[in-house]
Amino acid sequence: MSQTIRPTRARLVARGLALAGVVALVATGCSTADDLATQYGNGTTENYISGNGTVTEIAPEDRTDPVAFTAETDAGETVSRSDHDGEVVVLNFWYAACPPCRLEAPELEKLNKSYADKGVEFLGVNVRDQADTSLAFARTFDVTYPSVVDANDGAVQLALAGTIAPNAVPTTIVLDKQGRIAARILGGLDGPSILDTLISDTLAETS
Repeated sequence: MSQTIRPTRARLVARGLALAGVVALVATGCSTADDLATQYGNGTTENYISGNGTVTEIAPEDRTDPVAFTAETDAGETVSRSDHDGEVVVLNFWYAACPPCRLEAPELEKLNKSYADKGVEFLGVNVRDQADTSLAFARTFDVTYPSVVDANDGAVQLALAGTIAPNAVPTTIVLDKQGRIAARILGGLDGPSILDTLISDTLAETS
């Protein structure tokens, strides 16, 4: 598989990330919703896990099995990855007290709107908050796509164990039309252009 260097990002291929890293990320999400709401209001960086903005892409022939999970959104609805077979799915891992998560929220929402009705679904994965804090964040930043409450059982994070996992917060992962991991941005978005390209490239794939 060839690797191409973007002007500001290296395309890397990584495999076999340890389950322990994902479990540790789940375990750090044990603060109460009230605590997190206070941190969010104060703009604190407490418990923030930094990423470096590294972009990882996987060629279609090198992708592994489809990601499989079923989880509950902050609105109390059940969502499964298989609900979106045939669509590109963008998973954004976040929590309300994370400063980069707040910074990138408007960019994610713009992309969500630009790809509406084009076969792309956005799904937030809140790794620390309970539903009330997650919903309050969505109202504050006008985020219209749903978020899974993953703090209690880590269902989505564990579904990615042993693959290109979300080892930082925020992380954004693009799944192809078969539900396989196509790309990951580890860390906050540096503008929307890279994620836009990753989505459009994955959407244009025929296999």
